[in-house]
Amino acid sequence: MGFHSFESPYDWSRIDPYRRRAEQCPGGLVDLSVGSPVDPVPRSVREALAAAADDGQARGYPKTAGDGPLRQAVADWFRRCRGVDLDALGANLVPTVGSKEAVALMASLLHLGPGDRVVQPRVSYPTYAIGTQLAGAQVTTVEDPADTDSWVDLPGVRAIWINSPGNPSGRVIDRAGLAKIVQAARSIGATVLSDECYALLDWSGSVQASPCILESQVCGGDASGILCLYSMSKQSNMAGYRAALVAGDAQLVKAMTAYRKQVGLIVPGPVQGAMRAALEDGEAVTAQRDVYARRLHALTEALGAYGYDAVMPQGGLYIWAQARSGDCWADMAELSRLGILASPGEFYGDGRYLRFSSTITDEQLDLALGRLRSAA
Repeated sequence: MGFHSFESPYDWSRIDPYRRRAEQCPGGLVDLSVGSPVDPVPRSVREALAAAADDGQARGYPKTAGDGPLRQAVADWFRRCRGVDLDALGANLVPTVGSKEAVALMASLLHLGPGDRVVQPRVSYPTYAIGTQLAGAQVTTVEDPADTDSWVDLPGVRAIWINSPGNPSGRVIDRAGLAKIVQAARSIGATVLSDECYALLDWSGSVQASPCILESQVCGGDASGILCLYSMSKQSNMAGYRAALVAGDAQLVKAMTAYRKQVGLIVPGPVQGAMRAALEDGEAVTAQRDVYARRLHALTEALGAYGYDAVMPQGGLYIWAQARSGDCWADMAELSRLGILASPGEFYGDGRYLRFSSTITDEQLDLALGRLRSAA
């Protein structure tokens, strides 16, 4: 599982000049570039972390596969929030040290390498491609993985990344689309990798959760060839806790868990206690969801007034808008003169767009709204 070299435009140092210019604006910088939560961690999570600070899993080595209470909390959460019975699917699960590590190591842990191909959306989270490159496999991008004809007959396809709701686009794939992906992947023996870290931030309808790849009507009651990723970072503002999980195909998860144990990719015991509390505290998740909905609606309106073709995303934390100039870097320069920093679409596969994040305080949001409306 030696690492290969990787190529990616995902280099945050490239936005430093725009950051410095924005910082010189009266009132300072409003940073809409990074999706790093800023709101408080729920009290239930902080209390659980403190209570677990000196328990058996803190003093001794924690379980790589997760302790019993955490595993039960994950199973209960899937049943309650996603409509998924992991036991009925014959699925297994393992906590991960944040979702980025799980994404970046996924191709390597699946033993992919030269000659193998991993399909992903053209516009997507950069770490999918980086993880594939680290394994030495080939990255293949398609406009829409639900258009299975675009990849099912390609030679060497071993895995397909999907992300719903998507980062940066906010797109939600419906159940029919997910089922089509699963069916096509199984027909060629490929693994479906479904990143669902924004699943409880769905704005596309009356439901609070987007469809899950492990729902019976999607996977046919069988988790074979499917891995679902989820994170506490977005729902509970726990990015710094590095708390996430993978659930799905029991044999794949079992093999991954064995490797994780040997290399020490183990979620600390106290964090496992905090994860359990986050999964159980639905009230805090709903409250945070309402905060993001309010911020996104306000930001969408202000960006629209400024001249962007901005619309409320179907899900997630971001507004994905076409650059007014047609070039993300030219727009980055223009916005920096307003003291606003966005994220260049080139990082995500399309330099004609910008990504605006709603992970800012209400005070920062008010500054951004005022500046955009005044400059409109």
